Amino acid sequence: MKILLAVDGSPYTKKMLAYLVTHEATMSESVEYTALTVCPEVPPRARKALGKTMVDQYYTEECDKVLNPVMRFLKKHGMKVDSLSKVGSAGDTIAKIAETGKYDLIIMGTHGVSALNKLVMGSVSTKVLAQCSVPVMLIR
Repeated sequence: MKILLAVDGSPYTKKMLAYLVTHEATMSESVEYTALTVCPEVPPRARKALGKTMVDQYYTEECDKVLNPVMRFLKKHGMKVDSLSKVGSAGDTIAKIAETGKYDLIIMGTHGVSALNKLVMGSVSTKVLAQCSVPVMLIR
């Protein structure tokens, strides 16, 4: 089984990771995990002003800020996890990676926002659910 862990460093990511390591069914050695973080794109004007090298360095640093603590936490709990970072729209990118990578499940945290239509799920999780045929487990 291949599981994609969509992480963003939020408190809901931490809850999702805590859930993951406390449920034996998800800790099987036959499960392949990939932790994915998606960094939003720098606007084109800023990208042009800063230059490719500086923008690439920014993307690397931002993704590392999210992935490094996740990887340390999971390794501490005996889990072998691959990591992946992408740049773009989080919802679109998570859905695309899950489909093209032939993942069996996406696990991600969610959050409530004030708008009535997004009271239960955030916009990223809503977009993933709408665009992806891979089952999604949302941890709140």
